Amino acid sequence: MSELHLTGVRPWGGDLSDVDIKDGRIAAVRPAGGVVPEGALDGEGRLLIPSFSDVHVHLDSTRLGLPWRPNDSPGGVWANMLHDRAHWRDAEVPMTERSTRMLELLIARGVTRVRGYAQIDADCKLERFEAVAAAREAHAGRADVEIMAFPQAGLLREPGVPELMEEALRTGANVMGGLDPCGVDGDPVRHLDVVFGLAEKYGVAVDVHLHEPGELGLFSLGKIIERTRALDMHGKVTISHAFTLAHTPAPRLDPVLAELAELDISVATVAPPGPNTLPLLKLTEAGIRVGLGDDGQRDYWSPYGNADLLDRTWQLAFTNGFRNDEVVEHALAVGTWGGASVFSPEFRALHGVGDRPGVAVGDPADLVLLAGETPAAAVMDRLPHRTVLHAGRVVAHDLELV
Repeated sequence: MSELHLTGVRPWGGDLSDVDIKDGRIAAVRPAGGVVPEGALDGEGRLLIPSFSDVHVHLDSTRLGLPWRPNDSPGGVWANMLHDRAHWRDAEVPMTERSTRMLELLIARGVTRVRGYAQIDADCKLERFEAVAAAREAHAGRADVEIMAFPQAGLLREPGVPELMEEALRTGANVMGGLDPCGVDGDPVRHLDVVFGLAEKYGVAVDVHLHEPGELGLFSLGKIIERTRALDMHGKVTISHAFTLAHTPAPRLDPVLAELAELDISVATVAPPGPNTLPLLKLTEAGIRVGLGDDGQRDYWSPYGNADLLDRTWQLAFTNGFRNDEVVEHALAVGTWGGASVFSPEFRALHGVGDRPGVAVGDPADLVLLAGETPAAAVMDRLPHRTVLHAGRVVAHDLELV
């Protein structure tokens, strides 16, 4: 039996408490000040919250840790994909090293659940998938990592891609990916038939990147909903980005959200600015599981990103215009427990804006100790004094792996 004792922590900013952890779960939470077991970890009065879950990160698309490269990406999904294709092999270190370092940075900053994307296309074939698989193996025991086989160049535009995707699923990918069924492949029926067909064959979840705006996005979303219902894939489908939900006015949006909630289709956002900002409160109030991701990290698409999901939580609050503490803390709940719920329906959806789960008896001991007066203050200040627990074991401290 593995045990860990935390003293002097504040679950979600509440009263100072001591916490017992046994066999990877929280066994007891009691007022601080009792007998301190030998070897207990002093929480120093820090906040105790669920660890972060990064549900949308391209582990194979990063230059973090490499020399600064002036950004000259052309903009747009297809143009940026070709730009990345032209440059990713020329990086100073191999893809496996970059992917492994990227995962290390995520864990050190508080992430213990990762849905990492591995690009598969006619150019890179399985090379990038194999790099991400090696990164997962290098950090086994520090985080739970799902690999999504991701058709960044579409499934139908280049020969052999569905076969490559199937090989990835056969050899360790956990999630079948899709991308803009109309906008990239131009054939939503065939695209989604491949996506859901392979997912059903291998018993894996589906995650579709849906950048398509307005009516086009609603059309593709409707086709995804149809297949989710027909194949009884409740709780196994995620829509990433889902920009159309930001563009659809309330009278039409409400029944769409009701369908997503009914089928337990989750949503992953990367907190984009401007017109693509999702109505976060409407999504969570509708009972939809919503998680947060980092997307690409200082890569050949964009100069942004630092592998810190606490920073991205600040961005989620900022782009939604949150000012009051309760809704800022709600953004933190989305970045932590909300993301865990996208990984698995066993982690329930957030129950409203004031819900603060993940630190009660019986909950998994995937936790992070954060410096901050309150959870909202921690989001605003984003201090480095953090301790990260995965399955009841300390895996990182002060932004470094243990």
